[in-house]
Amino acid sequence: MKILVLIGNVPDTTTKIKFNADKTMFDATGVQWIINPWDELALTRAMELKETAGSGIETITVANVGHQETEATLRKALAIGADKAIRVDADAKDAFYVASQLALVSQGYDLIFAGVEASDYNGAAVGGMLAELLGIQSVSSVSGLQIDGGLVKITREIEGGSQALSVAAPVMAIVQKGIAKEPRIPAMRGIMMARSKPLEVVQPSETEIRMSFEAFDLPPAKAACKKFTEEQAKELIHALREEAKVL
Repeated sequence: MKILVLIGNVPDTTTKIKFNADKTMFDATGVQWIINPWDELALTRAMELKETAGSGIETITVANVGHQETEATLRKALAIGADKAIRVDADAKDAFYVASQLALVSQGYDLIFAGVEASDYNGAAVGGMLAELLGIQSVSSVSGLQIDGGLVKITREIEGGSQALSVAAPVMAIVQKGIAKEPRIPAMRGIMMARSKPLEVVQPSETEIRMSFEAFDLPPAKAACKKFTEEQAKELIHALREEAKVL
């Protein structure tokens, strides 16, 4: 069995977001880039499955769409334990474009992991689109996954509870938090080994871009915090009722 994990290259979640002067582009100056948190958990689960006796998993490949600057993120995924990385050399322009480029390198895998969304644009669309382009079944909101013989046993969250499914490969698993407890941190040995692991660069295909961004803006600043003493119960109730509208 072969596993592919899609890897998003996103700004560190503590990054202070800035835009250029006309607010048409994200300002990446000084930004530290990381593996998309949901994808990192997916990779962790893939590693756990491979290490399980009798799982039958041969290789774990990671892939993304991006230029050379995204290779540091792919190398981190290799350091965590992936066997091979693939980079489609293109800008990640929109969800359909990214899914179309990933379709070039996603053939022949039994299980594909995609994070439920990316922490930058929160589109939550690439995994489902890629499954449709590949013509394979997909399961969303996956919080648990086991391999039992030729079946992929999945637990997914639904309103009011959870659902258990058994799915034949190939399948796209669109995962959320809960798929793994904590993301793995690369060990020094893994970092050294990652330098010699293969990283293949693939040229993009001509693909329609279906969405563009006209401008970006930051959310309005939060109002200053109001504090009340224990003698100001009436004022607190008034503020909650008339200002916060929670009573």
